[in-house]
Amino acid sequence: MSGLADTLAVTELLYRYAELIDAGDFAGVGQLLGRGRFMGVSGADDIAGLFAATTRRFPEHGNTPRTRHLVLNPIVEVDGDAAQARSTFCVVQQTGTVALQPIVVGRYADSFARDGSGWFFTDRHVDIEMLGDVSDHLLIDPRRFG
Repeated sequence: MSGLADTLAVTELLYRYAELIDAGDFAGVGQLLGRGRFMGVSGADDIAGLFAATTRRFPEHGNTPRTRHLVLNPIVEVDGDAAQARSTFCVVQQTGTVALQPIVVGRYADSFARDGSGWFFTDRHVDIEMLGDVSDHLLIDPRRFG
């Protein structure tokens, strides 16, 4: 694969995460991240379980969290069969009780590896920089974690 093709393949993984979480497909998120670690959690089932335990879904809207995770300004650095990426994100949400608004903004710091199957996440760290009204998004209070 060329440098540009590798960069695009890694960038697609960033976007695929956003697509899966917005669809409420936490099993898919677990599979996507499961070969690595997400905020210290590893294994597809445990990662999927983390999302299922902390993220509200709305059955009347296809069991989705009614969000759009916008991944912005990705910078990808490929070095052979390893890559690093940093990007920003903005999550917007609209529900029956929350008007359309940004609810959280921050940064992702990601590591990737490549094998015969292609590129995959090895680590994802989330740094929340701005936190709005996540009462209709999360089943936990993120402020209690600092």
